Amino acid sequence: MQTSEGTPGAPKSLSSTVMEKAASGIQTLAGNMAPINNIHMNLCAFHFYNGDINRAVEAHHYCAKLNEEMFQCIIYDSNQSNARIIGIEYIISERLFQTLSPEEKKYWHTHVYEVKSGMLVAPSVPQAMEKMHMKEIMSTYGKTIHTWQVDRDSLPIGPPQLMMAFLKDGQLDPRLLEDRDRRLGVSSADLRKEREDIPVPVLDKAADAWNNGEVFQFVPKKL
Repeated sequence: MQTSEGTPGAPKSLSSTVMEKAASGIQTLAGNMAPINNIHMNLCAFHFYNGDINRAVEAHHYCAKLNEEMFQCIIYDSNQSNARIIGIEYIISERLFQTLSPEEKKYWHTHVYEVKSGMLVAPSVPQAMEKMHMKEIMSTYGKTIHTWQVDRDSLPIGPPQLMMAFLKDGQLDPRLLEDRDRRLGVSSADLRKEREDIPVPVLDKAADAWNNGEVFQFVPKKL
């Protein structure tokens, strides 16, 4: 698991902590924290850097539902109070995905394996409610960009990275999954069995382009 320990910078002072709490209270009452307060769901899974399937990153998503066909998520490296923001993910419905151009679709990934394998979890959510979430996510597509390579760098340096999702057993190091399950108090194996009856949708093969040999990554371009 990645942690924020070792991140360069002086420890937070008492005055900073007091100011943060005061500002948070005032701005919450004023309604200025509305976008953050709209976050209603915490999901955890693993992403890998497009082009390097051996670099898996544990990703804690904090998501807000913009409407019935789109979520937007802030991604942290843990679920602790000092977690680092490492990226974002947009999640859209099958219908919206079909409005994208063929080139754009190549940047998106499917969620079927994450759901069916038990890799994607909603910690602490009652099983019946979690299963409803998973049924909704099953047919969606995600576009994920990480801005901090926490598995390698102590600071958010370098260009953003396009991330992808795993598609089958054997691609993710099982030790990472076991460690995650232990810390979150979940069993991906049990969830796999629980989700066996969730129907698998017909997927657009343009997504998960890396699986067809088309790998894309961000490269800085001088203008």
